[in-house]
Amino acid sequence: MSATPAPLLDVPGEPSGPADIRLVVTDMDGTLLDDDKRPPAALRPLLAELRRRGVLFSPASGRQYATLAEEFADVAEGMVFIAENGTYVVRDGVELSSDPLDHATAAELARTVRGLAARGVDAGAVVCGKRAAYVERTDEAFLAEVRKYYVSHRVVEDVTAVDDEIIKVAVYDFGSAEHGAGPALAPFADSHQVVVSGEHWVDVMNRTANKGAALRGLQRELGITPAQTMVFGDYLNDLEMLDAADWSFAMANAHPDVISRARHLAPSNNDHGVIRTVTRILGIEL
Repeated sequence: MSATPAPLLDVPGEPSGPADIRLVVTDMDGTLLDDDKRPPAALRPLLAELRRRGVLFSPASGRQYATLAEEFADVAEGMVFIAENGTYVVRDGVELSSDPLDHATAAELARTVRGLAARGVDAGAVVCGKRAAYVERTDEAFLAEVRKYYVSHRVVEDVTAVDDEIIKVAVYDFGSAEHGAGPALAPFADSHQVVVSGEHWVDVMNRTANKGAALRGLQRELGITPAQTMVFGDYLNDLEMLDAADWSFAMANAHPDVISRARHLAPSNNDHGVIRTVTRILGIEL
């Protein structure tokens, strides 16, 4: 936590009063986790209290399911994981929904990234399957970034020939994803979603796949309304998810487009904004 935390009570646009919250959904990087990728110390006590109250907590991330499941291994029972930017939703090891990408498109994307690399762009593709993520680059700098988000990953000779159900292709750009790999992949936006999901990451998925679509499906399945849903996000891949909740919060550190889209503003990820906002709105003392 920063030396001088942002004053929660003075956050512009923050709602007050009683709230019937049944579902709390949060992005991970830049939202729940601080800049060093650490969860707040108060997270586990909060999760215990939410469970006691019957409030479902759901991580919604560009990270793969295996990575999220490992992060929450001690509290995963009954938790819904909205993984891979909404393309794969799992609860207690059982798939609730998925939106697979056809292999031809995945292969074309991988070849496009190879072309970028050949032209000097320092980028690499991660072909994301349900069982594992697949990469061709073997340099440690690239693999170190892959390991942060894809615990289950394999280095293969040809990512266009993997035998798995593909749900997303992610591209890591060591420069700026918003100005490098993102524009280079823009032609795919005519038929698919091309989302800048972080400073260095671009995700390509089916047009029907996003965190918001996954969240709306979960709400229908559980009989939970947008008015009973609290959502937190910081980057462009969170936009549709914010639309699915009346209690939508952009982090103070969020991308300007996210701040303008959300209904409310929470303190930054480094000020533990998710924890502080949830405890205040729900009247929880930890």
